[in-house]
Amino acid sequence: METRACTKAHFDEIVEVIDRWWGGPISTFAHPIFFYELGDAALVAVEDGQMIGFLLGFIAHQPVKTGYVHLVGIHPDFRRRGVGRLLYAKFTEASERAQCVRMKAITTLGNEGSRSFHIATGWQEEEIDDYAGPGRRRIVFTKDLGVRN
Repeated sequence: METRACTKAHFDEIVEVIDRWWGGPISTFAHPIFFYELGDAALVAVEDGQMIGFLLGFIAHQPVKTGYVHLVGIHPDFRRRGVGRLLYAKFTEASERAQCVRMKAITTLGNEGSRSFHIATGWQEEEIDDYAGPGRRRIVFTKDLGVRN
């Protein structure tokens, strides 16, 4: 298994498989901005020429320089094999090279898989009321990188 920079062909494949991989309609979250404008940090995991996972992330500059994980997907046949950990590790390395101070990701209440993953890999979580608008509570994950700007 290896990681690569996300290409346009990878992005097109992500849009095609994401609803199946997530088990529901979510393809609108793979907005083209995360490839064209913010995609220089997007990654895919590949094994034997097949895309088995992806991470759409970017570097945010405010309020502090942050490696932001927007969307991650793992092929159902490859879950619990370290694909997510590998993608997060490579994205964290890129964020550290970019001198990010922290990492950040969010999820909805009830997404226990995301919560378990982030807690197991050393992230802090906080539930925030109205984070995504009135009545839209979210879990916000952060992880300090030890880099100081």
